[in-house]
Amino acid sequence: MNMIQAINSALDVMLGRDDNVVVFGEDVGYFGGVFRATAGLQKKYGKTRVFDTPIAEGGILGTAIGMGVYGLRPVAEIQFADYIYPAFDQLVSEAARLRYRSGGEFWAPITVRAPCGGGIFGGQTHSQSPEGVFTHVCGLKTVIPSNPYDAKGLLIAAIEDDDPVIFFEPKRIYNGPFDGHHDRPLQPWSKFPQSEVPDGYYRIELGKAAVARPGSAVTVLAYGTMVHVCLAAVEETGIDGEVIDLRTLVPIDLDTIVESVKKTGRCVIVHEATRTSGFGAELSALVQENCFYHLEAPIERVTGWDTPYPHAFEWQYFPGPARVGRALKKVMEG
Repeated sequence: MNMIQAINSALDVMLGRDDNVVVFGEDVGYFGGVFRATAGLQKKYGKTRVFDTPIAEGGILGTAIGMGVYGLRPVAEIQFADYIYPAFDQLVSEAARLRYRSGGEFWAPITVRAPCGGGIFGGQTHSQSPEGVFTHVCGLKTVIPSNPYDAKGLLIAAIEDDDPVIFFEPKRIYNGPFDGHHDRPLQPWSKFPQSEVPDGYYRIELGKAAVARPGSAVTVLAYGTMVHVCLAAVEETGIDGEVIDLRTLVPIDLDTIVESVKKTGRCVIVHEATRTSGFGAELSALVQENCFYHLEAPIERVTGWDTPYPHAFEWQYFPGPARVGRALKKVMEG
């Protein structure tokens, strides 16, 4: 399976297991979504379980919160993560606070799916990675898978979770892993073991990172598309980097991070989102606070630039393996 098929399979499994699960968003019903992640689900489960909405993100999330309060488990799609901002107040002021302000009497078991990231020449309004904004909000969980197997297991866990989960899907790796070399042919997921996705139910616990590549020289922290970029950079530089796929940003698997950095003594953090106040800053602080006496060099961050995502300079903005490689060499020299 590719990632689109894995996400579709997860939704299919949960719609079949639990009558309280409903799926909705712009064009997700009859059309099956712009990326076809919900293809065939309306025909199988009907228009009351899988349905289209108006182009009104605030209304989509407001509806989802109301459904959650009344016992449903809504899965709402925001067609592109860039357009999640009109729903920000609903997510932050309502969904994230509901359990706390009601003293545990009500909660919002909602999952918000949103394709994110660049590498497809989507320009400034179809390429953003807004995950850092949501990791700042108490009460929200933030998930970003890097492969089909994880995407299905994490999405099932997100739907079963009783708190609101923002589930970002890096659209550049929907059909195959992307190592940052845009001038090379696309490699389909079928050539990689992570495409072997079981048809039935399984879940991956939120808050558990994965070691994408073991190593002893430097710890590389990444998520989503950047996991593949970092794997390419490690191979091309010949540096024995340990690449950690965070999978979920909140909750964060601090134990895996600390164990790795204490072993390697060096750390490079990579994400596609803008640098200032990006999630990499939080990761850097966590590593410094917990591993200070083990560090042999300053922590390095490789990120997008503090600009809107440029259409003409897509690959200058996108943190590719060359930029990651320079950071790896710098921490080794340090």
